[in-house]
Amino acid sequence: MTPPVSDMKKAHPKASDALFIYYIEGVIHPATPVDHPDFLGNWVEDASTFLFFGSPADEEVERLTRNAPHLTLIDRYDMTYDQWQGGDAEPFTAGPLTVRPFGRGAAPAGAPGPDEIFLDAGVVFGNGAHPTTSCCLSLLADMGPGLSGKIVQDLGTGTGLLALGAARLGASRVLAVDLNHLAVRTTHENARVNGLSHRILAVQGRAEELVHAPADLVVANIHYDIMKHLVVSEGFLGKREAILSGLLTTEAGKIEAQLVSQGYTIAAHHAQDGIWHTFHVKRG
Repeated sequence: MTPPVSDMKKAHPKASDALFIYYIEGVIHPATPVDHPDFLGNWVEDASTFLFFGSPADEEVERLTRNAPHLTLIDRYDMTYDQWQGGDAEPFTAGPLTVRPFGRGAAPAGAPGPDEIFLDAGVVFGNGAHPTTSCCLSLLADMGPGLSGKIVQDLGTGTGLLALGAARLGASRVLAVDLNHLAVRTTHENARVNGLSHRILAVQGRAEELVHAPADLVVANIHYDIMKHLVVSEGFLGKREAILSGLLTTEAGKIEAQLVSQGYTIAAHHAQDGIWHTFHVKRG
């Protein structure tokens, strides 16, 4: 496994800061030099790249694409950091946990308490308030002492919030997985800020491949296109407990039927706003 390349120079914009996001067809490796003082990060999604800057970078992006025939600039999006994150996230609770998003350039004063999580999304989409994330976190909290000492996988970790939550709630080790190197870097930094680096290992890779690693609990808040392959994989079928989310109604029905056919029991099923579905399943 190749460790993720650090590609964040100062990816901690304030809510009102401007973001200039360049959507490029083709992959720019994170180690590629980007000569711009306000470069924030490189996000690769399938066969596309999104470059984040704190000021316009038309000339640098033109240079990058001109020197690489496989790259094509598709569009440029201009917005504030607050608009990118979908609003100004306020602290919220899940069971005994209080999540304090910041992403303002500086963490809240002092160190987080034993039931607190400081969360910096950087330029990774998501500040922790999405219904699927909060529902997964609540289900983790509902496990109470049952999570103590467990080994947990957080597949599609994003900002690392669910990995942080599992560790705060007593998990002894957490493997946090994301295909995107920028998400892995953000998770690594959030683990450091919360004093949990000794229990959270953030790695870059595919969920359906790394689910083979040993774990007592799998947490996966991911797209259906990945989930449908994950739940039939040999690695997943060897697990006895999982929290699965990121599913719309029709998708949720298909995943539920597949899980039941494989011998899993639905311990809990939540439909947030009647739209987003989350399952807690067990077997044996």
